[in-house]
Amino acid sequence: MREAGFSFDSVAHMADSSFDIVSKIDRAELDNAVNQASRELDTRFDFKGTGTKLEMAGETIKIESETEERAKAALEVLKEKMIKRNVSLKHLDPSEPQQSGKLTKINVPLKEGISTENAKKVAKLIKDEGPKAVKTQIQGDELRVSSKSRDDLQEVIALVKNASLDFAVQFVNYR
Repeated sequence: MREAGFSFDSVAHMADSSFDIVSKIDRAELDNAVNQASRELDTRFDFKGTGTKLEMAGETIKIESETEERAKAALEVLKEKMIKRNVSLKHLDPSEPQQSGKLTKINVPLKEGISTENAKKVAKLIKDEGPKAVKTQIQGDELRVSSKSRDDLQEVIALVKNASLDFAVQFVNYR
């Protein structure tokens, strides 16, 4: 059905493409990293007899050991396992080691979601340095990016990936 040079195909073609920028933790991979790190602590000679433990407790990973040095080393083991499983270290917010009786404890809260303040920073970055036709919209703890041009969206993904942000980002719902 074509009237006056207008077709329904061109309407469908003009719809914006979009994707969401999110900061989510792959829980299965994080659990695997925590379990692998915990197993390694149980078997490694340099951790024998140090009472070093690593466990998930809700939204926090708890590390404890009889010495501050071993607690810090356990954190490094966890980080190695996370890197191997492609879980960003930017999701971690480790506290300073704290002495509690005979144990040294490190609490490692998990950071997930993009704060409104950070979403505004990313939106500003895209507005200032990205293609002009791109639109951004903050939706809760996510940022929706849309444009008529998929090439513009690819450019934005590259821009955000190369930006030095202090939180992890993933790109989802690309359509």
